[in-house]
Amino acid sequence: MTQVASHTAPPSKQPDPNLVLGDIPEFLGNSTPQAWVDKALDNLTILLIDHAQCEKKAASAAMSMMYKYVDRRELLSKMSKLAREELVHFDQVLKLMDDRGIQYTHLTAGRYAGALHELIRKSEPEKLVDRLILGAFVEARSCERFAALVPELFNRGDEELGRFYFSLLKSEARHYKDYLTLARQYSETDIAPRVTAFRDLEAHLIDTPDDTFRFHSGIPS
Repeated sequence: MTQVASHTAPPSKQPDPNLVLGDIPEFLGNSTPQAWVDKALDNLTILLIDHAQCEKKAASAAMSMMYKYVDRRELLSKMSKLAREELVHFDQVLKLMDDRGIQYTHLTAGRYAGALHELIRKSEPEKLVDRLILGAFVEARSCERFAALVPELFNRGDEELGRFYFSLLKSEARHYKDYLTLARQYSETDIAPRVTAFRDLEAHLIDTPDDTFRFHSGIPS
């Protein structure tokens, strides 16, 4: 019997998020709990809607600093680029949602950002430094969560979303570094104590029960 050659395409190689994370796991100090990952995989509609909102908020935060700190030349340059990238990501998430028949609607905010903002000092330049450190943690956590979701999405057969989230890793990692570099540049003192303060609170928000599921929420209760 003549054998017919198989034309079945080989499975595409799954990307490795760990190759992009760099020092982010050490910076954060803790990892996303598996319970959050499981909740996210079972609630992709809410995840995508909140992800879109996060991209829009990130662009807004960058532009807010551009308006307030007009004398900080390097900040203007980095935040301008960051805001443009975040808005591109916002458009990309919307397109992904359209393809999946998901309507973009308003979601109430979770506890994460509000709690971290409570740590921001009131006087300058400390206020700016704290805003930048907060931005670094938000971007780093976003990057870490994308990395946690990518292999799980591939395992569930959602290669489209897995590859999209992998594609965001490099820009989110760069944003984290940009925020931290600016914080060091504009601080009059060593930022290590402030980084520790934000790290402790951020880790607590990630590791404790949370009634509201969002992209940056804690353990689902």
